[in-house]
Amino acid sequence: MSATAVPETPVRTAVPEVDGLDGPEDALARRKLRWWLEIGYVIAFYSVYSLIRNQLGSAGRFEVASERALQNAKWVMDVERALGLFVEESIQQAFLGADWFIRFWNVFYGSLHFVVTAAVMVFLFTMFPARYRRYRNVLAFTTGLALVGFALFPLMPPRLLDAGHPLGANLTDVDFVDTLRSVGGLWSFDSGAVSKLSNQWAAMPSLHIAWAVWCVMAIWPALRYRWTRVVFAIYPVATMFAIVVTANHYWLDAVGGLLVLVAGWWLGNAFTNRLVGDEVLEAEAAHRSRAMSPTVRTARGA
Repeated sequence: MSATAVPETPVRTAVPEVDGLDGPEDALARRKLRWWLEIGYVIAFYSVYSLIRNQLGSAGRFEVASERALQNAKWVMDVERALGLFVEESIQQAFLGADWFIRFWNVFYGSLHFVVTAAVMVFLFTMFPARYRRYRNVLAFTTGLALVGFALFPLMPPRLLDAGHPLGANLTDVDFVDTLRSVGGLWSFDSGAVSKLSNQWAAMPSLHIAWAVWCVMAIWPALRYRWTRVVFAIYPVATMFAIVVTANHYWLDAVGGLLVLVAGWWLGNAFTNRLVGDEVLEAEAAHRSRAMSPTVRTARGA
């Protein structure tokens, strides 16, 4: 009598199966990651990043002259005018009469940059640890590379072009408004320590844009409902509007943000692939070691 094949019962897991997110790498990452270590890594990395960032440009040990930041701003505006796309001033002027609207975008600019990024990281860590680790590394390289732009290309943002010295200039051919100062939000660049310690010429590249697009890239395969994909697709566009209407960036800064994200994606993936490869080799070596141990061989002989 021939044996009748019994179909295997599918195993249910706590993690939903999503194309491109499950596999051996996920199992390895789940065993390796510890939430308290990840929080420590993030705090340490961002603290070092902030320390270096605020030693450049308008503040700190490597402060540069405001004239250099202004000349870079004039160059950016000249490029945009040559392309027929110097639109930041007209966009802002169209909405300045609605304080409630501007205040909303001030809050958006000052908070969602961190809130959405942190939420995506927590979601990936909880549900898809391998993807979390990979995109954590991408984000770290992207953020670190932005420091190169801040150091080599200090850029006076639109809101400072007619704000006067010491941080701004006195241009008369543009009419931008620092909406965080005039309308208000959660904080202002003029407040206390922010004014004294923050590098206010760290505009190129725009990490607001880099982080917003990173959020979409990181979470997109895990979005199972159409409405969630619509929300995340809109998020970078809304961020672009926020950085322009609040006069914190030129649109070319967003291009710079995309460029550092591309470079960060390549470096982060290369680093992660090397890390995962080493972990796979270690796991295989440990498996062989256990297989060759006397206890295992005795058990098999029995």
